Amino acid sequence: MPTALWIAHVQVTDAEAYGRYAKEAGPAIAAHGGVFLARGGRYVQLEGNDRPRNVVARFPSLEKAVECYHSPAYQAALAHAKGASVRDLMVVEEVE
Repeated sequence: MPTALWIAHVQVTDAEAYGRYAKEAGPAIAAHGGVFLARGGRYVQLEGNDRPRNVVARFPSLEKAVECYHSPAYQAALAHAKGASVRDLMVVEEVE
């Protein structure tokens, strides 16, 4: 089964609330086998919409990533991000 990447492009509009999200989201993601590959950091926008915060996490499978998103722990964390950010989030399978 191929691993999957959780890719988020974020514009933070309320740093304090988003900080609470990030603090709670990390353990929820780890509990589902997610490992951060990029979390913030430098980037170069070559095409499309610029969102200054970019996050990539690898999960054991697409299903585990989606399970994480719908988990009570992640949804509780996500409540802090709603209204505190503009986000695009996707999960994509990696090539085997």
